Amino acid sequence: MRNLDKYKGVIPAFYACYDKEGNISPEGVQELTKYFIKKGVKGVYVNGSSGECIYQSVEDKKIVLENVMKIAKGSLTVIAHVACNNTKDSMELASHAESLGVDAIAAIPPIYFHLPEHAIAQYWNDISSAAPNTDFVIYNIPQLAGVALTLNLFAEMRKNPRVIGVKNSSMPVQDIQMFHADAGDDYIIFNGPDEQFISGRVIGAEGAIGGTYGAMPELFLKMDAYVKTGEMEKAREIQYAVNEIIYKMCSAKGNMYGVIKGILKINENLELGGVRKPLPALTEDDTAIVKEAAEMIRAAKETYL
Repeated sequence: MRNLDKYKGVIPAFYACYDKEGNISPEGVQELTKYFIKKGVKGVYVNGSSGECIYQSVEDKKIVLENVMKIAKGSLTVIAHVACNNTKDSMELASHAESLGVDAIAAIPPIYFHLPEHAIAQYWNDISSAAPNTDFVIYNIPQLAGVALTLNLFAEMRKNPRVIGVKNSSMPVQDIQMFHADAGDDYIIFNGPDEQFISGRVIGAEGAIGGTYGAMPELFLKMDAYVKTGEMEKAREIQYAVNEIIYKMCSAKGNMYGVIKGILKINENLELGGVRKPLPALTEDDTAIVKEAAEMIRAAKETYL
């Protein structure tokens, strides 16, 4: 059996970091990486949805990953999402990620055209072949990608020895159970939806990757600890508080990741910029929401930590 321990735990999805001109900020990337090391999370998931990957160029993604790796240096498990909407660019990013020494690469399926399963498998296997010494994680997010990972496709992908599991961001928590039961203990299933963190952990996810963890990593780490010790009432209290914070962050007119970056500026003195168009920037009316969400996080930490 493989050693999957380095993937078991709380792994925040990394945010896109911009300078005042809207370009990738190497300094911001490095500071965010230091922040995650300080908070004690298991690792980071780089250049995924929370990293605004759909709106990043190949070069942008390389700059982000290079600067994460400059700081991580074994202190964090690093999973690099390398999928672009064509195989060539995806393979280039996979090769680049392996050259930097990441722990794993990951990829969503191709979007827009609804490809047959054999074509999706070929896409993923081609990407994996460009990083032949690196673990591969399937990213299942059907509500955004437009295609769902089936048990048949998952079984086909397990013929690739580099495939170690699934980042499951589908909403039915039962999917985690299905993937875990089908694959067995030699594979890891990550919980994706943050609002069901403890549900995913209880039903079989041994790791978790999420887009709001970065705003409040201590709360997710505490939930994870309670799940491990079987203190589910305490874990549920924090989950409810976290969900209220997430609902507040989603109530802004601007994109949620803009809200999170505003929260991190208030609570952690991190300057990460805004979001990249066409994602909507925060409006003047959103200022109050950012401040309220930041206060809710501080209050929850005082209550539960």
